[in-house]
Amino acid sequence: MNKNKLITAYSELLQHFHETMDEALHTFAEAFEISKHKTSQSSGLTPEELDKVSGYVKRDLEHAAFGLPSAADIKSLTEWFKFDIEMLENFALDAFLSLADKTRIELAKLQQLATKHSYQSGEITSPGTFICDACGKEIAFKTPSEIPECPQCHATTFVRI
Repeated sequence: MNKNKLITAYSELLQHFHETMDEALHTFAEAFEISKHKTSQSSGLTPEELDKVSGYVKRDLEHAAFGLPSAADIKSLTEWFKFDIEMLENFALDAFLSLADKTRIELAKLQQLATKHSYQSGEITSPGTFICDACGKEIAFKTPSEIPECPQCHATTFVRI
């Protein structure tokens, strides 16, 4: 296994993920899968290597989401990284911090979802946004509506966000 190839793929995946999340058209999970696919096309990694690299990126973003201070000033960032952040490339720092913040928001949503009631297809509900329990697809209602099956995976259980 070529370590440099994995390091390059890590950076590529982070960059693809940053770009995809900036589009704001995708959920966190969708953006990550799109980014993995783009990285697999450009990096020449085996599926096992890609899974390993994507696991590293997820781990680091989750750690940063919980560990980074919310108000990321230079002093607190330097403390968190344990070295002068001036040593980081601007893109790497900006991308990582942006993704860490978005990861923090996604993890907070997931934590909030864990305490929510579930809704079933066929039930009537007030306006709001629901997430499929199986695949994460969001559906939104602007008026009272009957909850359909998930348009993406046909599952029948949802949680309100």
